[in-house]
Amino acid sequence: MDAKRPSAAILSILKDLVAFDSTSRNSNLPIINYVQDYLKRYGIEAYLITSSDGTKANLWASIGPHHLPGVILSGHTDVVPVDGQNWSHDPFLLIERDEKLFGRGACDMKGFLAVVLAAVPKIVSSNLRMPVRIAFSHDEEVGCIGVKSLIDWLKNQPVRDELCIVGEPTDMQPVIGHKGGRAYRVIIEGREAHSSLAPHAVNAIDAAAELIIFLKQISNELKLGSHDEAYDIKHSTLSTGLIQGGSAINIVPKKCEFVFEYRHLLGFDAQALAERVFQYAKEVILPPMQEIAPEASIRFEEIYSYPALAIDVNHQAVGYIKNLAKRNDESKVAYGTEGGFFMNELDIPTVVCGPGSIKQAHTPDEYIFMEQLALCEDFLERLIRNISKAE
Repeated sequence: MDAKRPSAAILSILKDLVAFDSTSRNSNLPIINYVQDYLKRYGIEAYLITSSDGTKANLWASIGPHHLPGVILSGHTDVVPVDGQNWSHDPFLLIERDEKLFGRGACDMKGFLAVVLAAVPKIVSSNLRMPVRIAFSHDEEVGCIGVKSLIDWLKNQPVRDELCIVGEPTDMQPVIGHKGGRAYRVIIEGREAHSSLAPHAVNAIDAAAELIIFLKQISNELKLGSHDEAYDIKHSTLSTGLIQGGSAINIVPKKCEFVFEYRHLLGFDAQALAERVFQYAKEVILPPMQEIAPEASIRFEEIYSYPALAIDVNHQAVGYIKNLAKRNDESKVAYGTEGGFFMNELDIPTVVCGPGSIKQAHTPDEYIFMEQLALCEDFLERLIRNISKAE
C-alpha cells in the first residue's frame, strides 16, 4: 500500500518556502512577507514584530474570535547553513524522490509551516469557538533569539492562550520536555611578545586552556549530578566548541577566543554555573596574568539562553495532543525549542509535536517523508474540527 500523500496545497507552499534562503545569517523578511501576503488573500492581517535593526521579523496572526483564549501554532522561519555540506542538488529547490521531499528546511521546520498555511482556508471557513494563532519567528537556529521579542509583546496582550503547539520535527510524537541551553563567548587578552621572550608576555591561549580544563571538570561533575531517566542523555552537559587564537608560531598570542555551551535539565541553576565560571576566571586565572600585564583581561559575552520545557505527562494538554496525533506515547528530547519561552514566560501549556525526524534536520540532503506531512495535515484537521462549533 502506498504511503499517504499530503495535499497539493502543502506541496506547493513547501516548494515556495524552501526556495527562500532564510539561513539565520540572512534577513527573513522575504519569507515573512510571503506569509503575510498569503494570509492577506484570506482576509487575515498579520502583525510583525521587527528586530531592532529592522532586518528580521516575527509574525503573529489570529483567526477566529480574537478576544478569547486560543491555540498557538508556533514555528521558526530560519534554517541552518548549507556551507560545506555535500548536497546532491540545489538545497533551495524542493525535490521529490522515493516518497521523500528534499530541501533545506523541508524537515526543520518549513514542513510544519507549510501544513499550517495550507490549513488556513479551512480555518477561516470554520465556525471557530476559539481562535487559532499563527506565530512564526526568526533566529531560532542560533539560540532561540528572535522569539524573545514576540514573547515580550505577548506579555502585554489582554488574552492569554490555552495551548501552544510547537511544530518542531518529532515524527508527530508528543514531546513533553527538553533541556534548556546557554552559551558564552570568552575573549581573553594578554600581552604579545617574541616567543624567545615568553616569560615577559602573557599567553592568551594558555589562559584559555586553563579555563577550558576547568570547564571540563564541571562537565565531569554534571555527569554525577541530577538525572532525568526520560532523556537519552540523562544529565546536564557542558562542552567547549569553537576556539581561535594566535597569529604565528614565534609570537606569544595576545588574544584567544572560544565558546562553550551547556544544556541543562529543568530546575538546574544555569546562572549559578555561569557565576562559578566567571569567578574562577576572575580570581584564579586573571590575577597572575595581570601581575605581568595589568592590561590583561577576560570577558564573557552571552550568545544565547533559552529555558527548559517541562509539562506534566498527566496534564490535560498532553492528553489532548495525544488524541489529535493518535498517539499513546510521549518523549523528552535533548535539543532545544522555543516552547520553553511560551511555557515559562507566558504560562501557556506547551507541547512540541510536528512532522519529520530530528535525525534529518541540519543534514546534507535534508528530507521529510511525505507521509509525515500527511499525518500533520490530519492532526490539524482534527484540531480544527475540535475547536469548531457544532453545526
